[in-house]
Amino acid sequence: MRISITTGLILLTINLTLPAQTGKIINEFKTPGNYPTGICFDGKNIWQADRETDKLYCTNVETGKVIRQIESPAYWPMGLAWDGQYLWNADYRGRTDKSEDRDGMIFKIDPKDGTILKTLKAPSGSPKGLTYDGKYLWLVDDDTDKVIQFNPDDGTTISSFKSPAKDSRGITYDGKYLWISDRGTDEIYMVDPKTGYVIIIMDAPGNYVHGITAGKNKLWAIDHEDDKVYQLKINDTIKFIRKDKELHKITFNHSVTCYGPGKIKTLDVHIALPQNRDNQEIINEISYNIKPTDIVTDQWEQKTALFHFMNVKPGEKTKIQVTSIVQTYNVRYFIYPEYVGSLADIPQNIKEKYLLDDEKYQIDSDIIQNTIKNVVGNEKNPYWIMRKLHQFLIAHLYYNMDGEWDTAPTVLTNGFGSCSEYTFVFIALCRAAGLPTRYVGSTWDRKELAYMDDVYHRWVEVYLPGYGWIPTDPTHGDRGLPRDQAFPIGLVQNSALITTQSGGGSSTMEWTYNSNETYTTEPKTNLNITHYADWDKIDKVLNK
Repeated sequence: MRISITTGLILLTINLTLPAQTGKIINEFKTPGNYPTGICFDGKNIWQADRETDKLYCTNVETGKVIRQIESPAYWPMGLAWDGQYLWNADYRGRTDKSEDRDGMIFKIDPKDGTILKTLKAPSGSPKGLTYDGKYLWLVDDDTDKVIQFNPDDGTTISSFKSPAKDSRGITYDGKYLWISDRGTDEIYMVDPKTGYVIIIMDAPGNYVHGITAGKNKLWAIDHEDDKVYQLKINDTIKFIRKDKELHKITFNHSVTCYGPGKIKTLDVHIALPQNRDNQEIINEISYNIKPTDIVTDQWEQKTALFHFMNVKPGEKTKIQVTSIVQTYNVRYFIYPEYVGSLADIPQNIKEKYLLDDEKYQIDSDIIQNTIKNVVGNEKNPYWIMRKLHQFLIAHLYYNMDGEWDTAPTVLTNGFGSCSEYTFVFIALCRAAGLPTRYVGSTWDRKELAYMDDVYHRWVEVYLPGYGWIPTDPTHGDRGLPRDQAFPIGLVQNSALITTQSGGGSSTMEWTYNSNETYTTEPKTNLNITHYADWDKIDKVLNK
């Protein structure tokens, strides 16, 4: 990457070498045929299947040049796997070329001359991707939306779980995890083979990745639309990627109207001030329609603009507008559980602040403690502690916004809650398990060019040693597909402006986010409080 910076009359040119993050394309080459499907790595070369030519091609791993080719064992070759000595091929139709016949078969093949050494009926009717884990074969079936592990000797199903999404096509095993590509979402997933949980989500390099294979900390993805093989980086040290930059003008509006008959004697309004984060950059200074009385910082290091009013008479209305020009990004963290440190690696100052109990958490309650015993058990890896609790909430709570903020034990007992209540429960459980956790609050754009937000959203950040504060949102993860359950873990979207960061009850914001107000009134005084955020998208980039 080349960056030129002009300072006065001097032009500075800086060459930056940016390391490749998970999913980065580091090489590509054309496929031998125009209808590629399966792919596998034999430790030296890449094998490719093509359903039009009915051929299996052995190709150079760097250039794609065909070294040799053999006949496909049947008429609709799909996934390819390598067991260390032989090729395996999943075929969609089997031994007949009739279009109405879809009798999925699995073939073991001598790579030297194409001799079929074993034939198995596939454990499902629509096999697509195929891989080998050192003992068993795995396949994905896009009709039944299943991932199936089976015995290569006789085809017996060993285990199965739901596919990450609705149109999975490719599958490979890297020695620890499965990687599965999905045509519908144009994504590739790293999946735990024991639970089926999606751990990492990355963008596919093309619009129709049909097969993938792993080797040497790389993936090769074969794309049917582009007729290309893409070599992708995985398992590196880059913790996140940010993309899809957007520029917004966001005005937070707050007003209090006194209806009388008495007056509002004192009114203090705190407006949370957004800070620079991985997902957002504040462009220029935050502006105000009226000058704040003070800028205050609470015990969680949250800054707020304080506005103090006195003697607001009947019929009078206060009006506050706080405007930010913000550049936002979609941020996706790539969290490899084996790279997460231990609980002992968490800094002491983080533990002291973010393991504290509070009235909304009640981490010593029986229901919180019993849940930790049953769900977390003896798990010591911070990622898996977080993930087990994330999956537990998905299974045991449903979303219900009733305008109340119950405590964590009450929410668990009731079995439902709002985004704030999901957050309180998740924080309580994580802290009870020794995992520091906090929440962030935001205003949220619903992807219109101009939008008024008066609903807002709150979610959780968990401290994972080796990675830092990682976002997770059990509310948005409360869905059916494994991909959708994992989607909010390690994600902040460019539709969010995070205004508030807190560990619990705040000296300025109490338990709210975005804004908070306290007041005193004369007897029998009625008042109305209104607050909302106006989002306007800016098409041109402003100069700082």
